[in-house]
Amino acid sequence: MKLCTFKVSGTTHLGIYEKPYVLDLTDADKNLFEDFRSVIRQVRKRNSSLGELVEPVLSKARRLDHDKVRMTLPFIPSEIWGAGVTYTRSMEARKHETRHGEIYDHVYSASRPELFLKDSGVNRCVGPNGFICVRSDSSWTVPEPELGLVLDEEGKIVGYTIANDVSARDIEGENPLYLPQAKIYNGSCSFGPVVVTSDEIGDPRALGIRLTITRAGKKMFEGVTNTSAMKRSLDELIEYLKRDNVLGELTLLMTGTGIVPPDDFALADGDLVETAIDGIGVLQNPVRKL
Repeated sequence: MKLCTFKVSGTTHLGIYEKPYVLDLTDADKNLFEDFRSVIRQVRKRNSSLGELVEPVLSKARRLDHDKVRMTLPFIPSEIWGAGVTYTRSMEARKHETRHGEIYDHVYSASRPELFLKDSGVNRCVGPNGFICVRSDSSWTVPEPELGLVLDEEGKIVGYTIANDVSARDIEGENPLYLPQAKIYNGSCSFGPVVVTSDEIGDPRALGIRLTITRAGKKMFEGVTNTSAMKRSLDELIEYLKRDNVLGELTLLMTGTGIVPPDDFALADGDLVETAIDGIGVLQNPVRKL
């Protein structure tokens, strides 16, 4: 099941994303389907599945054409966390961009993964069709397409989404201690457009990922990878995130990238970034220079 949040007639609704329409769950039952967070609460409270919760109202849910709604962030996370150096390609790129490349060798082979807080809530993050940004003091910023895990407060995966961990490679490359400035700023993250439930995604370690960047209608870069190339397991990343830490009601964990554009490419004002993941969909974001 693909859950989405959208605006219609000025109000926010929760729905099921299908082709070529969206099923409006909020319209069918405003109390039960207020938003994604309330649905997860009800599933836990009733000890039921999402399907069991949704099934009774499906016949009452109105169908809305995609062009009649505006997709927004599928949910508001308590926090957004990132994982780094989980693919060989990421390790190689980050070694190359810095004078301190050996630290990425150590992280790639170490038992402890790289984890960092990307955002608290969505203060710096946008949804589908929102502007991702290039810092005003960066000349080498790239998108990082990633599989996103939606976790409950116990660290259980309640769904999957598409995430983009936008990063200023020149700033991090100057000194790894500048990583927060390279990773955390306005418009440095996007995710969506849907959350896909675990029962529909199948094997999360067998998903194709494609990144496409266009500029003035011309394709500037296209890259592909597969989550099977990820060195670390999802359970491993979650276990370290949970360790001596408190997870909010809903946390987004981005699992690292296996696609990095060549060194002579940088995002520019007006670019369009599209990230596609098998079984989830396509996340589209225009680019703005701050």
